[in-house]
Amino acid sequence: MEYSENRTPHAEFYQLAEMLESLRRYLNQIIVGQPRMIEQLLVGLLADGHILLEGVPGVAKTLAAKLLARLIDTQFSRIQFTPDLMPSDVLGTSIFNQQNGKFEFKKGPVFSNIVLIDEINRAPAKTQAALFEVMEERQVTLDGTTYAMSNPFMVIATQNPIEHEGTYRLPEAQLDRFLMKVVVGYPTLEEEVQILENQNKKLITEQLSSMKPIIGVKDLAALRDYVKKIHIEKSLLMYIAKIVHESRENKNIYLGCSPRASLALMQVSKAYATLNGRDFVIPEDIKAAVAPVIRHRIMLQPEKEMEGVTPDSAIKEMLEKIEIPK
Repeated sequence: MEYSENRTPHAEFYQLAEMLESLRRYLNQIIVGQPRMIEQLLVGLLADGHILLEGVPGVAKTLAAKLLARLIDTQFSRIQFTPDLMPSDVLGTSIFNQQNGKFEFKKGPVFSNIVLIDEINRAPAKTQAALFEVMEERQVTLDGTTYAMSNPFMVIATQNPIEHEGTYRLPEAQLDRFLMKVVVGYPTLEEEVQILENQNKKLITEQLSSMKPIIGVKDLAALRDYVKKIHIEKSLLMYIAKIVHESRENKNIYLGCSPRASLALMQVSKAYATLNGRDFVIPEDIKAAVAPVIRHRIMLQPEKEMEGVTPDSAIKEMLEKIEIPK
């Protein structure tokens, strides 16, 4: 099947795609050894979704979020989650103004464009729950008044998968608010040498301070509009539906994915196509999207976990069962 259907993208598409590729190259120059994390961060940005970054300390999760925000002409805020953090510390609170005798709402740090939440699983359940509405509906309701978030709005949260002391596991409903879960691993030996060489030449803090935005808010909005218009064949929609349906039938999985995962797969596969300079989706875009979109939305059978099955290995087995559209 010819997925392009002789389609000719608008000239502006190529201009924006080139700008996007420049952003990817710059990120890879600074953050060595994490090309997949950078790719998935950009995909999440294009797909207008929130991202959960999971990895041990020191693998550039926080740096990547800060760098991405610096290269886009938007506001950025960082919230360090701790066990004593209250919902009002995130969302904001009403303060009494003695001069006019009225309560005024003081916005919290979540009112920004790109919000980095460091160690999201360090805060208690009530503070985590405060993010439900703001992540899903892009608004905050306090004292009967609704405050809309400005566009763009993206939450990038980090968590450590190893350390569990003093942490609060994110509930499934909370995890489902994240469009993608990105697993960040260690760099190779050669990449680690490159990291040392780069840091020896110029400190990361110095590089960050001298950076200027590459993409503006209007450019990002235009790219996101293109993502929505990306062409996807009906056979590929069927492929997505079969993947999600298999997650509900697979013997390794106790709880499968909801239709929200189907929508996320379509959205993310379109973003992958855009990132790769195409205005149409191919099966490889969907296959690249499956693990980050699904790994946090499934629950494995307890006995399978004890046997060493992981979400990613279960997903790989699922994909092998489903015929790829030709």
